[in-house]
Amino acid sequence: MKNAASRSSLPLLFVVAIVGLNLRPFITAVGPLAGDIHTQTGLGLQGMSLLTMVPMVLMGIVAFVGPSLQSALGARRLILAALAILGIGSLLRFFSATGWQLVGTAAVIGFGVAIVQAVFPGVIKRIFPARVAAVMGLYSSMLMGGGALGAKAAPVVAGTAGAWQAGLAWLSIPAVIALVLASIHLPADDRRTSGGNVTTHLLRRPRAWLLMACFGLVNGGYSSAVAWLSPYYQGQGWSGAATGNLLAVMAICQATFALVLPLLIGREGDRRAWLWLTLLFQATGFAGLAFWPQLAPFAWAGLVGAGLGGCFALSLVVALDHLSDAGHAGALSALMQGGGFLIAAVPPWIVAVLHDLTGGFQAGWLLHLTCVVIVVALVQRLASHNYHKAMPPMHHAPLADQDASARSSA
Repeated sequence: MKNAASRSSLPLLFVVAIVGLNLRPFITAVGPLAGDIHTQTGLGLQGMSLLTMVPMVLMGIVAFVGPSLQSALGARRLILAALAILGIGSLLRFFSATGWQLVGTAAVIGFGVAIVQAVFPGVIKRIFPARVAAVMGLYSSMLMGGGALGAKAAPVVAGTAGAWQAGLAWLSIPAVIALVLASIHLPADDRRTSGGNVTTHLLRRPRAWLLMACFGLVNGGYSSAVAWLSPYYQGQGWSGAATGNLLAVMAICQATFALVLPLLIGREGDRRAWLWLTLLFQATGFAGLAFWPQLAPFAWAGLVGAGLGGCFALSLVVALDHLSDAGHAGALSALMQGGGFLIAAVPPWIVAVLHDLTGGFQAGWLLHLTCVVIVVALVQRLASHNYHKAMPPMHHAPLADQDASARSSA
């Protein structure tokens, strides 16, 4: 019986993997092609930062309304629509001739990705209630692995086709594959859905804001790394293909640690020590980029990637751990990502401004080193023994009582 159940879950696991694979390459593919994009479109550093900033802002905004959309339309329908939008946006990049057209396609793709990210973690908790950490690890690792795919393949495809647009537009292919497989294997929605007021209820709880802050400050490091790691080393004489390899190493380390750490932490328990380990990796990597960039560039990129990937996956697990109800846990995860991505959208632009002011990227890497130190302190509050007090189940007590309890323990 167990083997039969495992076999029956394989198509769903493959859907989790292929959906996750599509959520980052549209961002990481830009960096290795930054030189060609700048030459042909005239986008400067601050304009180029919009290719990361705009999707991140959309990921944040859409995540806040994700639970209400899911309640109204259903998770399955939303995911299929989002994958179609993602594929169309990627295809439109083949026809982008100006910087603003490229930013427009980033918005279209970012909207599709935002819907998936807001809805999918709750779906995973519903379908795999006994294996949430492991399956979230698979989802997160494939998300990061998609980043490696985008960074590595973009300059190769662009060089073969003779156009940088092709290096971005080919990503419509895996989006179509994900759409077809999800339409076949993704199960129908649970008839019992969370009410549209779940978001409002969660926003009254300080723990939701704490999770947003931690997630946003960490993922700001990711958005800056994918935007500026390639230009940083291209400015030191590296080729686009070589910096693509650097981004690929970072993304591979992200994927590896996003997969492995959730498998090591177990189903339950205090996650803080593991989170601190990932933050140590990030701190070491950002310090290396800032002070010794030529000493071991692949090691710095790998450490940053390992820390970011592991922290991303563990953050999703921590959010889902807070509530047993899949719909409510998914809503909390969506909110964490929503506020977090709004925070994470800003650093690439700040780093561009700091570059214009100082003439280099060192100040930007030091900014993210500071953010890591702040999160180290914030993580202290995420002890597992107070999850129930910080985020009590909505159906176990009157809401006013829950909110009072949550405010006192977050």
